[in-house]
Amino acid sequence: MAEHRRLYRAEKDRMIGGVCAGIGEALNVDPTLVRVAWVGIAILTVILPMTLFYLACWFIIPPESRVK
Repeated sequence: MAEHRRLYRAEKDRMIGGVCAGIGEALNVDPTLVRVAWVGIAILTVILPMTLFYLACWFIIPPESRVK
């Protein structure tokens, strides 16, 4: 039968709040990998959509010389 692991904020091997360390312990994964994944997801969900939005605006909004 599978061992049940509880999710908690770790008090050892923590960097800020212990969230990633707790997730790493619950999943039996190195907390550094969880931290790297967390930062990667944060970058992709904030920076990538904003970059795509800027590029879309670049093509949609006409330049000042065409408006006059």
